Amino acid sequence: MTDISAEARKAFTDAYGVQPAGLWAAPGRVNLIGEHTDYNDGFVLPFALPQRTVAAAAPSADGAWSVCSTLAPEPVTFGVTEPGEVTGWGAYVAGVVWALRDAGFEPPAARVAIASDVPLGAGVSSSAALESVVLTALIDLGGLDVPLERRPAIAQRAENLYVGAPTGILDQSASIRCEAGRALFLDCRSYEIEQIPFDLAGQGLAILVINSNAPHQHVDGEYGARRKSCEESAAILGVPALRDIGVDGLAQALDRLGDEVLRKRTRHIVTENQRVLDTVALLRAGDVREIGPLLTASHESMRDDFEITVAQVDVAVSAALAAGAHGARMTGGGFGGCVLALVDADRAEATAEAVASAYAEHRFDPPTSWVAVAGPGATKL
Repeated sequence: MTDISAEARKAFTDAYGVQPAGLWAAPGRVNLIGEHTDYNDGFVLPFALPQRTVAAAAPSADGAWSVCSTLAPEPVTFGVTEPGEVTGWGAYVAGVVWALRDAGFEPPAARVAIASDVPLGAGVSSSAALESVVLTALIDLGGLDVPLERRPAIAQRAENLYVGAPTGILDQSASIRCEAGRALFLDCRSYEIEQIPFDLAGQGLAILVINSNAPHQHVDGEYGARRKSCEESAAILGVPALRDIGVDGLAQALDRLGDEVLRKRTRHIVTENQRVLDTVALLRAGDVREIGPLLTASHESMRDDFEITVAQVDVAVSAALAAGAHGARMTGGGFGGCVLALVDADRAEATAEAVASAYAEHRFDPPTSWVAVAGPGATKL
């Protein structure tokens, strides 16, 4: 974390010739369980990663916003814009400015420098980390009275309406509202949250995150197609969202859906919502190890019913389970990204090696792995 903070500070002074007014940080996230349920008004259970995006920032007197990044060759400068006027990585920053203004706030013109160790394209929400850190910095710099519970929706609008990615509210909620040592149980309809104790070390367990190194992309047709299918199913079933179909009513609902694709997509969402609720109940009871089968069942549902996995993540899950993981699943929107595995803490390294060996047998690019500890959400450093 110190290195990333120093990188952001140095990038700022190199670009602007002065010290920043402050440093802010926002984390990436992994979703323990609850995939694609967020835009169906359902339930999710993410936790924040230790990996973070850091913004060094200061007010600007010229009425414009300028942002540079250690991960991009050229800075981006813009004034008051509308969606589509800034593209590329700068759209995430311009989108936050636009979304704040659209929500009735007046963000201060600012100069910003970004550094990050959140893996890009890995399905751990590097985009939400960027949006959340810029949002937090601008709120603080401008002394804006934006309640914490409103902030995820503002950041989400930046991604949905400015960037054009049809994501739900999971990512921004995790990056902004997570707490250290907790998983964030979020009702995506009411936005009510509960901080669920997530004490892995106390039970000799760990979450191993495996980056499949199969690039994960949200701004494409597949994510939007899944969302459209869910909305179509809800319309046919006469409910506001698939969250309103419970497992007890699933069989009857499936009978009313003539299209097999819609049946499969609906089955995933309904059963995934129940898996989130079951996981939360186990964690409340302190039965962390017992969530393993639910994680694995979630992966099977994403693979077979939602059809969003790829060969690399399927191999990683199978290899982790064969190495003794209590459960494993892909995390994130799909089509690449990361796998998480619930393992005995003393088996984390061996499990990572087993996955790497399976990758070598399949001639995939090598994966990268780390043990994730639930960290805090966006904050000023």
